[in-house]
Amino acid sequence: MEAATLSAETATPSSPDTTTPDGSRHIARRSLLMPVGHDWYLLDMRWVLEVVADPVVTELPTAPSTVLGLFNMRGEIVPLLDTGVLLGFAPVRSTPFALVVETPMGPAGLAATDVPESVELGPAIGRAETPGTTTSHSFGLRIAALLDLEALLAPARIGVS
Repeated sequence: MEAATLSAETATPSSPDTTTPDGSRHIARRSLLMPVGHDWYLLDMRWVLEVVADPVVTELPTAPSTVLGLFNMRGEIVPLLDTGVLLGFAPVRSTPFALVVETPMGPAGLAATDVPESVELGPAIGRAETPGTTTSHSFGLRIAALLDLEALLAPARIGVS
């Protein structure tokens, strides 16, 4: 059975310019707020191809710890990466959602541990300290770090050459 998908392209209206409290100009962008364990991360919507609910994952016994396995996305075989391990934290325990992103090696899924939310990316509130992230942003009571896909999905970090 094939996983259900939602195209990020159809879920993202264009975003207006805003002025920050310090008077600087900020162009708001749509992002996906994705839970990974107890933490929150942001993924710029420009990199997201689709969100796949309940991907049926086939494990690969000899794969690096960053690779949870493979899943079928409308006939295309896509690797599912463990976002927790990529960020240097504990492996994810479940993968109810995969955020499929385009990489230089082709599409890849990032494991999300709960429903991702579409949000307006506002001005940064500070630098994020986790490797593979850039800035921190506030969403109500939640603080989320913006993922740097190029750094996060570097071949050496994933464990492929």
